[in-house]
Amino acid sequence: MSDQVVSLPSQAPTLRVLPMPADVNASGDIFGGWVMSQVDIAGGIPAARRARGRIATMAVNSFLFKQPISVGDVVSIYAEVVRVGRTSITVDVQVYAERNPSNPVVVKVTEATLTYVATNDDGSKRELPAA
Repeated sequence: MSDQVVSLPSQAPTLRVLPMPADVNASGDIFGGWVMSQVDIAGGIPAARRARGRIATMAVNSFLFKQPISVGDVVSIYAEVVRVGRTSITVDVQVYAERNPSNPVVVKVTEATLTYVATNDDGSKRELPAA
């Protein structure tokens, strides 16, 4: 794992959260499942906007934990639609942690790609509306 310090992207984050003590694993780091949940929520926001309605997570195409997240880190999640199919939307998600308030640093902690499918109210697939 690299401790490379980076800058936050210039656009507004899709989601910004602060992990709490209840979110830690046995090693004292933020539980990976918590991170995956936040990534799925953030990825679903632009997918639902593009679908103009209900979506469901279809696949986690890739998920890479680059750095641990700690209690007190401000976690900024950026999500962008990178592919649109007939019924599916693929979203790229980048996660950064702002840490050490007395001497602030930003590190990239996670990157992922997820695919969502547009659904009807009954859960069946539906075609995406034109862009």
